[in-house]
Amino acid sequence: MAVQPELEMTLYNSLLTAATAGTYTFKASHVLKDREGGSDIDTDPHRLPVVEESFVIKAVEFALDPSAVHAHYPAANASGNYRRVLPHVTLNRAILPWEHDIKGKEVPSRAPWVALLLFREDELPDDSAAGGLTVTRPVTELLEPEPGVLGPDLPPPKGAESMMCRTIDVPPRHFTEILPSEEEMHYLAHLREVRPPHQLRDDGEVLTEGEYGVLTTNRFPRTPGSYVVHLASLEGHQAHLPPNDLPVGTLAVRLCSLFSWTFTCSPTGSLDAAGLLQNLVAPGNDDPEDLALRLAPPQQPVQADDTQQYALRRLRRGYVPVSYRPMTGELTFAWYRGPCAPVTAPEVPLAPEGSPHPTADHALIYEPEHGVFDVSYAAAWTLGRSIALADPEYVTDITRARRELANRAATLKALARDPYRAALDPDALPAHHAFTELVANGFAATFLHALEAPQLPARTRRTPRLDPQQPSLSEPRYQALLQVTADRNTHAMPAFLDRLALLHGVPFNYLVPDPRMLPAESMRLFRIDPAWIQALLAGAGDTGIHTTHDLLLDPLLRTSVARARAPRAPAAGLLISSALVPAWPEFEIVATRGKDRPVEELRRAHLGADVLLILFDAVPDQVSLREPGQGIHFGIGHGDRISLRDLDPGAGLGAPLREQFPAPAAPDTIFTRYTRPATGRDPDVLQLLGTRGLLPALAQALDRRELTPSQFALELVNARFEQLLLADDTPRSVAAP
Repeated sequence: MAVQPELEMTLYNSLLTAATAGTYTFKASHVLKDREGGSDIDTDPHRLPVVEESFVIKAVEFALDPSAVHAHYPAANASGNYRRVLPHVTLNRAILPWEHDIKGKEVPSRAPWVALLLFREDELPDDSAAGGLTVTRPVTELLEPEPGVLGPDLPPPKGAESMMCRTIDVPPRHFTEILPSEEEMHYLAHLREVRPPHQLRDDGEVLTEGEYGVLTTNRFPRTPGSYVVHLASLEGHQAHLPPNDLPVGTLAVRLCSLFSWTFTCSPTGSLDAAGLLQNLVAPGNDDPEDLALRLAPPQQPVQADDTQQYALRRLRRGYVPVSYRPMTGELTFAWYRGPCAPVTAPEVPLAPEGSPHPTADHALIYEPEHGVFDVSYAAAWTLGRSIALADPEYVTDITRARRELANRAATLKALARDPYRAALDPDALPAHHAFTELVANGFAATFLHALEAPQLPARTRRTPRLDPQQPSLSEPRYQALLQVTADRNTHAMPAFLDRLALLHGVPFNYLVPDPRMLPAESMRLFRIDPAWIQALLAGAGDTGIHTTHDLLLDPLLRTSVARARAPRAPAAGLLISSALVPAWPEFEIVATRGKDRPVEELRRAHLGADVLLILFDAVPDQVSLREPGQGIHFGIGHGDRISLRDLDPGAGLGAPLREQFPAPAAPDTIFTRYTRPATGRDPDVLQLLGTRGLLPALAQALDRRELTPSQFALELVNARFEQLLLADDTPRSVAAP
């Protein structure tokens, strides 16, 4: 599968300017001072006057053009399992979160004047269904609301009566429980610099080169239901932010909403990809052999006789018993194993490639000791012929090729008896024409005799007749001419056989002969039996042989087809039967061998609604199954924990540390330890600072004194879940980059 280029992204704490939005006045005056005393000695009444000049730095304040929003996550009106996600918004104007000074305390740097707030249904009086509704009001009604409603403490701008804004009224309880403190706001915004080529990740935002301001919420959509996200201005509300108490008698706090969108958290209606991946490899936790494609053999008897041990060995090697009726007519059973074997298949004495057969009997294997047939390769040969006959293009090409070869052979035999007509053969080279006449049987003697004989009258002169011997098509000169005909008539045959070698068109029950070998929500690994593939191709290649000429000329056609093929022989693969397959058709599977040498994926096919087949060109030492990739978003990982990332400068910056916080052995999770108390719902708002604050505890886990906003954002980049299958170890679950 195609590999997307690595994402090159840099996170910064903020983008601060020397001057924020507002009105500024410059004053210029000329002063002449005494060098010693420093007093003004210019007493001239006509001295240069003081000059004042005012200017305004304008910025977004009460309204935001929707085009200023580059992306947001979750997507608008999306539905999925977002209970571990912190919604975020990406702004095209990177400086926007820091354009205003909220005139609060230093925290240790200027905090953003906007915050991303998440509300559940039934929390906003004017939008009880969380449908993204706001109330459009004049700015004057925002700054000077009705009694009991608390607005921002800001001077009204010029023309406020005609300026409109979108507003929301937040009940005091939700305002106190949800809104971040000014210090926390500092850690919920950062600057992102992206320098990759334009690329799109599944279900995420388009990552485009440039600089962007990013804001995240401090609340998780933990409870199923509808949610609305508001990019709200907190300018003028710094005195109202937690931990400050709201004035007594406050009925609502009115905020200016610059942008909003809605989504639905539905954990039961969406897939838990990480949980499904863990379940797929769960059998291998006790014994990696349980992931092999075979029937689970019954418990071996304590005193198994030879017959029982023989049957158990067959089952462990991937065989299943199938009904079989030999030519003698009785109904019995035989062993069958498809191309996907749980063990390395031994070499078998199959007929040499290039020896055509009219039936599959040559590929039957008989065990006289037990009186049982192995029909694996005979079934493969018959299947290859059936698939070939069902393909009109292939049947047409191979039939035409054999007919053209037979006609060409007959023509060459006729031309060999008449060298003068042979000289006109379009496939023969001029040098070959001359050579043929010079070495023709009796040519030299006839030529000398003609020179010595007396001249005859013209009317009695006769052309000498050559009497060549009966030609043999095995002679090199005829083989070369026939090979030209074979090369000219292969057409689509090589491509068909290349696809057949990758098991295209092979029915599922030939690959998995018993459904118990691949139950629902399971994954099975296998090696490819090359002899089975050879028998399959032989069945297709033996199509169309009817005459002795077809039999004699078949090696020439096989040679032409072999030269035109670009075979990529599979060596191993895996089968997955899971609900992940229809829901995430492009989830990433990476196989490596040796020292991180990639193993090429030759084929990925959906054999059914929930069945995926993958073929590799070599037997991998490690297979990595990664949760479907998404556009960058923030949150916590599987198990309600943070997958830690490396913060040390260098090549490993941002790489997963293969550690979780809190540690898996700890009884606490992010939700049970680092969230604010909640009334009537599960705790879902992060407590970033204080005695139970996430930031100091996370910094300690990373062996740092404190974390910056960019470092905190990096730790919250939601890592994809990765399931590792190792050749020398049991499956392991880690966080992917």
